Amino acid sequence: MQVTQGPYGARWHHPAVPNPLPSPVELAQGLTRLTRRLGFIRTAIAKAEALQLADERWREFLTAGRHGSMGYLTEGERAAPRSLLPEASSVICVALPYGDPRTSSGTLTSAGGAEGALAGYAQGADYHPILWGKLLILADELAQLAGRPILARPCVDSAPLLERALAAEAGLGFVGKHGLVIAPGAGSYFVLGELLVSLDLPPSQPAPGRCGSCTACLDACPTGAFVGPYQLDARRCISYLTIEHKGSIPRELRGPIGDRVFGCDVCQAVCPFNGGRGAQERAEELESRRAGLDLVALLELGSAGYRKLVRGSALRRATREQLARNAAVALGNLGDARFAPQLGRALREHPGALVREHAAWALGRLWYPGGAPASAITALTDAERHDEAPEVRAEARRARLDLLDPSREPTYP
Repeated sequence: MQVTQGPYGARWHHPAVPNPLPSPVELAQGLTRLTRRLGFIRTAIAKAEALQLADERWREFLTAGRHGSMGYLTEGERAAPRSLLPEASSVICVALPYGDPRTSSGTLTSAGGAEGALAGYAQGADYHPILWGKLLILADELAQLAGRPILARPCVDSAPLLERALAAEAGLGFVGKHGLVIAPGAGSYFVLGELLVSLDLPPSQPAPGRCGSCTACLDACPTGAFVGPYQLDARRCISYLTIEHKGSIPRELRGPIGDRVFGCDVCQAVCPFNGGRGAQERAEELESRRAGLDLVALLELGSAGYRKLVRGSALRRATREQLARNAAVALGNLGDARFAPQLGRALREHPGALVREHAAWALGRLWYPGGAPASAITALTDAERHDEAPEVRAEARRARLDLLDPSREPTYP
């Protein structure tokens, strides 16, 4: 198979040997066989045309500021596939499963540690290079099947493309009220990929919505991130807060985050479409490496440890400081006084003001039988008086007053 570089980051894929030109039906059937062999559980085809309604809704989302600090979402014509490859005639949409996530519940381990929960897609290898590689193989095989060269560009969610709307338009599944694509029989535990091709393929039929009157996902969101059905305010979403958001997590949202340190699966976990056998499928390459992360180790993570942790993982999306911040919040939500020394040390010694601020908050959330010890009060008092960051001083003061409040309710039984 010969591959040559094309425009816009695309590549020309040439058949290795001559092949009789198939009919459109034969081509579509062959494509389905190819994608199943590559591990995709769903395949659908859309015309490479602009998605007008999706574009309108997307612009409303941006105008309302619900994208938060994700400024990159304003870049590119995301509803126009041909803005990424003008020669594209069709878009092949595929779904690669990562299976039903095994999440931590914050249970203390026998070693006295505690784990923070990860979103299911982040429990295994980073899907981006895996999915990218599979799409390139698909382009090679498709050129051989078509019997002529094709220009193709793979897209894996970093490209400016409304991939969920496109997948629904192609008929891969329908967009649920939580904004994720649901494929009946397979649920929503999968990642999406697209292959833009200069090949005119017969499009699939769009999938009708099937949520009906169900609002389980909206009702279950811990932070109330849904403005309404199909309307997410990312600024309140746990995935945004723990991964995309680089600054201080709003105080009123820290408690609802619970023990989650990277992403959230609540809206998917309660979805009836994820209750069937199909939701258990998992691509071999995305097998889970870890269901959670040790919170103390995450809080005290050094540069070398961070590089080792995120290598080959979607965790690299978050910085070391963000992960330590998230660990501090999770420890505060566990509320166990056994972690006071580690949080106190982070408050005194961590180089990041962001981490010190959240460590102070966490100290104020711990439950000490018989009252807060002098060491915790001293750590907070010292930070209140001497820390160079005003946000840390303010948080330390609030936490100290919380600990000294005789009427406060315990956060840990």
